[in-house]
Amino acid sequence: MIKYTAVIALSILLSACGSGTNTQAESAPAASSQPATNTVSAPIPQSGGYSNINNAQLEQLMKKGVTLVDIRRQEEWQQTGIVKGANAITFFTRTGRINPNFMSEFKALVKPNQPVALICRTGNRTRAASQAIAQQLGYKKVYNVTHGITGWIGQKRPVVPYQK
Repeated sequence: MIKYTAVIALSILLSACGSGTNTQAESAPAASSQPATNTVSAPIPQSGGYSNINNAQLEQLMKKGVTLVDIRRQEEWQQTGIVKGANAITFFTRTGRINPNFMSEFKALVKPNQPVALICRTGNRTRAASQAIAQQLGYKKVYNVTHGITGWIGQKRPVVPYQK
């Protein structure tokens, strides 16, 4: 019953945060408005139980073995590629629903006591997902890549083609 309640609560929280569909709000930020994210500093804790990180922090965490999960959809991975070493698990479907396989795939990949970083297109979907994973699933170290893959690519950081 508790597991079912957590799934419902997660679904409600995430559906309230938007579907993650491609909107103008998710378009890539202009280069001039892109904050400098080459500096490694401490992650910035958020009230939702997760921390925001920039690209330099993501690189540092990945070198330490932190798992990166790209929560975008397959067509997005194919369009831009993915960060090398990222695990591709869709969070929101094209219709804005939560992928019914996400939780089981995510839990099989990352245990609640392990740190995990999430990346999407621009950081909007991962902000909602990071909060839900921390609050609803009890993960203690969840990191949201604030500018997503568009910020990563905008800084000319490498991506690799998505392979099924």
